[in-house]
Amino acid sequence: MPGSRARSKADAGVTRPPSRREAGRSQPDRALDALQIRNINSKMQWMFDRLAGPQLASLAERFPAVALLGARQVGKTTLARSAFPGAGYVDLEDQLTAQRFADDARSALEASAPRAVILDEAQAVPAIFPALRGAIDAERGRNGRFVVLGSAQPSLVRAIAESLAGRIAVVELDPLAACEAATGASPRSWHELWLKGGFPDALRAGHRDWWEAYLRMLLERDLPQYGVAADPIFLRRLLTMLAHQHGGVFNASTLGSSLGVSYHTVQRYVEALESVFLVRRLRPWFRNVGKRLVKAPKVYVRDSGLLHHLLNIGSHDALLSHPSRGASWEGFVIEDVLRRERIARPASQAWYWRTAAGAEIDLLLDRGGSRVAIEVKTARPGAHALRVLRNALPDAGAARGWIVDHARGVERLDSNIARAGFDDLRYGTPE
Repeated sequence: MPGSRARSKADAGVTRPPSRREAGRSQPDRALDALQIRNINSKMQWMFDRLAGPQLASLAERFPAVALLGARQVGKTTLARSAFPGAGYVDLEDQLTAQRFADDARSALEASAPRAVILDEAQAVPAIFPALRGAIDAERGRNGRFVVLGSAQPSLVRAIAESLAGRIAVVELDPLAACEAATGASPRSWHELWLKGGFPDALRAGHRDWWEAYLRMLLERDLPQYGVAADPIFLRRLLTMLAHQHGGVFNASTLGSSLGVSYHTVQRYVEALESVFLVRRLRPWFRNVGKRLVKAPKVYVRDSGLLHHLLNIGSHDALLSHPSRGASWEGFVIEDVLRRERIARPASQAWYWRTAAGAEIDLLLDRGGSRVAIEVKTARPGAHALRVLRNALPDAGAARGWIVDHARGVERLDSNIARAGFDDLRYGTPE
């Protein structure tokens, strides 16, 4: 935004889109002053530069322990060891180490932690959590002493709530966002990220072989260890069916009929897949506005690389010609926005909004004091898409709306609606 007006906005603390130098794209004109993109990329430190890194380090200065949760192979260990280079490291999936901690967790902790220590895959040894509480209370004024890493969200969250309330801060690490993938010694474009997914090893290696090995490990080893007693072949069939429903309204009864199981069985297993960060059910936002609204969640395979593997999409050409291209793009943009939103505004909540007649907002960000609506398109929006979003904003209680597509640039479409190319959005969050 040129001239003194842009400077006065910056001086007043109003966030603005990435500059031409930052994003490699032209800035929006001054008409977009009220529809800003907040830059959250300026303080990244690690390689791939992870947005969660500064947050993790900051919390470690204020809490005795921090927990870093996320899917397997998402980069938790790499980030923790980079953020805390002087810390010791304990792998609790190592059989001998796990047995030592299971036998006497408190003594093992004291032997391992004369300094800060990283406890990897902590959910493998449940006895460690009461021992952590005792060790923390013995030196309550000592912050940043324990860094707890874990892949199974429910068991870890339950253990934290029961044993470590008030003593530990929790950070969730997502797969790479597009702005993160563009950093480091081997940057990757968002086009490659969309096809292969945001797991670092999937980007570095042959992604189809990597995803197949990852999926087998998760279904055949990890989920049974987490107490999910299901045939891996059944779980793969369920995941594949969810991939074909990606971006659609979740219907457990229909899935159960196709799989020959009950509605409750499908619900239970989808919850398990959510717990290991594979699936997202995006909840509907609704209030009594005199319209019939859809009140069932939408279902997404969270990482686009896994989605494409399940759909047997192995190249950009195959992706661009596939019937699921639009749904894949929608999920990719939603996840990328949420990965950045989680860092910029940890308390923000995500919803979608849809009427029975088909009017829809793909993503509704509820930030407490305000709501922002985001609609995802594969092409520049026409008059109909703009009209639908304009009419939906008051019903959804959203003050502003964005349409995100493949095209470049940022432009105003209405008094409180703008469109942005993904290239221009990927370094910040829509304001």
